[in-house]
Amino acid sequence: MLDRKQKLQRIIQIGLEISQIKDLDVLLEKVLTDARKLVNADAGSLYIKEDDKLKFSYSQNATLVKKLKKGHKLVYTTFSMPINNNSIAGFVANNNVLLNIPDAYEISSNNPFHFDSSYDKKVGYETHSMLTVPLRNVRDECVGVLQLINAVDDDGGIIPFSEDDEPLVKHFANYAATAIERAQMTRTTIMRMISMAELRDPKETGPHVNRVASYAVEIYEIWARNKGLDTEEIDKQRDALRMAAMLHDVGKVAISDTILKKPGKFDDEEYEIMKQHTWMGARLFADARSDFDEIAAEVAQHHHERWDGKGYPGYIDVSTGEALQNYLDDQGKAKAKKGEDIPIFGRVVALADVYDALCSKRVYKEAWDEEKVLELIKEETGKQFDPEIVEAFFETIDVIRSIAQRYPDQQD
Repeated sequence: MLDRKQKLQRIIQIGLEISQIKDLDVLLEKVLTDARKLVNADAGSLYIKEDDKLKFSYSQNATLVKKLKKGHKLVYTTFSMPINNNSIAGFVANNNVLLNIPDAYEISSNNPFHFDSSYDKKVGYETHSMLTVPLRNVRDECVGVLQLINAVDDDGGIIPFSEDDEPLVKHFANYAATAIERAQMTRTTIMRMISMAELRDPKETGPHVNRVASYAVEIYEIWARNKGLDTEEIDKQRDALRMAAMLHDVGKVAISDTILKKPGKFDDEEYEIMKQHTWMGARLFADARSDFDEIAAEVAQHHHERWDGKGYPGYIDVSTGEALQNYLDDQGKAKAKKGEDIPIFGRVVALADVYDALCSKRVYKEAWDEEKVLELIKEETGKQFDPEIVEAFFETIDVIRSIAQRYPDQQD
């Protein structure tokens, strides 16, 4: 375990690390992971304030993860709770206080808050020590709540959280709150761009792009680990990919309403125009100044390419949409890219996008049964989809299903 000086040094380092993360979901994972390591907590949760409620937004549990297959993640569902004194997290947010509870099962009835043991009973886990701290920004406004569960000693036994760790965790929480608020601003900016696209194309909804982006990150992480990529590099790429994948169809803002909103099937000429959204989207990020710009361009341009070389737009100049002269087919058109010539993030989002599109209800179609969707993906392995990406997809299918529940379509 780290001593106090080492913990202070680690907090400063963590503050620098989380300040570099731009995507909210990736940031929450990093914040909770590092907070747990700081005080040797077995589990933990993050609640983010949305309007007048706390949303259960991220969770980790080392004990429960040990029961899963290697490399698999904990599946959890999100929910919201009122900010009041009835729950532990609600009390902390409502009163701007830290709570260090030695044993959740022995909370005095004199306290206004209580511990809900239903989750413990459901998953076979026992929550005892809890350290719950408010996440407050520089304006002293509540951003959320960090809850750490079951401090563990060197022998693996559950102990209370040390009072000496309380000011350290509060200091860490200040860093986290600032980073979370900044990531929320980035997410809001991207969602405004998505809203603009949704005005043009009703299929391009906030829940759809959040699901596709989240699926893509999970698929990529499994693929990258299977390939033996460095963890630090994987984390860096996940951050940029999560945001870039949300904008995979942003080029549709340049396509005519006559085509975008046509209720029937496109004719050949309309289909050719529709294909232009790929390179038009990539062109928005042509003057790349960051990893995000590069990956966003890669995703926008390549998410309709196929592993077997029958996709689009192929080898083109994104500044003009013209075919590259050294890559022309027999008809003088751009050759499609195939296999590993298609950049990895394009291959990942291609599968994530198709899975979500088929599983979702649209004005022009009903949602497919998932079993039918999975059968199609298996059939298209080595055709439409990279076999290694399909393998990674099925390895993380349980997490993907939980993501779908996290970002449901709005009901009419």
